[in-house]
Amino acid sequence: MAGRGLAGGRRIYLSASLPNSQDTSFRLASGSVKPRSLSSPRVLQYPVYMRGVALTVAGSDPSGGAGIQADLKTFHQFGVYGEAVVTLLTVQNTKSLTRVEIIDPALVVAQLEAVVSDIRPTAAKIGAVGNSTVIEALAGYLQTAALTLIVDPVMCSKRGARLMERDAETAFRDKLLPLATLVTPNLPEAEVLSGVTIHSPEDAERAARLIVSLGAGAVLIKGGHLPGAPTDLLYANSSFRWFAGERIETVHTHGTGCVYSAAITAGLARGNQLEAAVAVAKRFVQAAIATAPGLGGGEGPLNLFAPVV
Repeated sequence: MAGRGLAGGRRIYLSASLPNSQDTSFRLASGSVKPRSLSSPRVLQYPVYMRGVALTVAGSDPSGGAGIQADLKTFHQFGVYGEAVVTLLTVQNTKSLTRVEIIDPALVVAQLEAVVSDIRPTAAKIGAVGNSTVIEALAGYLQTAALTLIVDPVMCSKRGARLMERDAETAFRDKLLPLATLVTPNLPEAEVLSGVTIHSPEDAERAARLIVSLGAGAVLIKGGHLPGAPTDLLYANSSFRWFAGERIETVHTHGTGCVYSAAITAGLARGNQLEAAVAVAKRFVQAAIATAPGLGGGEGPLNLFAPVV
């Protein structure tokens, strides 16, 4: 049985049959046992709302706080079906990142082709890509894929480890950035892409114009590296919009950029317009930081069970 679900998705009913029995029991979540008397089979129907498909093309974080692991958790929390293409493997936890192994470009593209040809994503994001050969391989495929594409230029981890080789920055700017529906740099990344040193809102606006002039459809410059409240700048359709935030005093911010771009991707996959997707993602990240569980002995992950509002 099928009907229309939320945000234009499909509503699929999953059925579960309960057994015949005159004297059965079931265990409640609290652990207590309650007798049941069922004279005939019953069928329960659970509506599952398919709100779109989101794809992440990014690196693996075995500690689960960033990269494809955090992206997939974010997609799930937003109610979209998540897919993942792995570009690189890391050895890291909340305290350190000690090793990065970049996947062969042909294998990265083979993963991407397999996904897009079978379960085509409604929206996709690209995170850490490693080097220029992976960038060129991805760009070669994506030029004709016609995907709604969020590009997060992950150049360094918060601990300073390079997740994009320095000589790959030019390839990123020339080959991958022009394919982006939206690019989401933090301030240091925006400075690299634009050549503008950012100390003020006016600097951020100038950098945003320059990044869009390189071919990106829109840019979101994240302001967390500036003093004061973390205010982000969206430049789209030749207009600016600022998204105000609240500075939360915590060390537990591992994976913030990954989660933010994944949340925007999920919002677009659900059918939201760009500004609305950014606004919801901003609120989600704020709540996820504010309620971070404090896991690990270093910079812990966000709370990816935070509400989507």
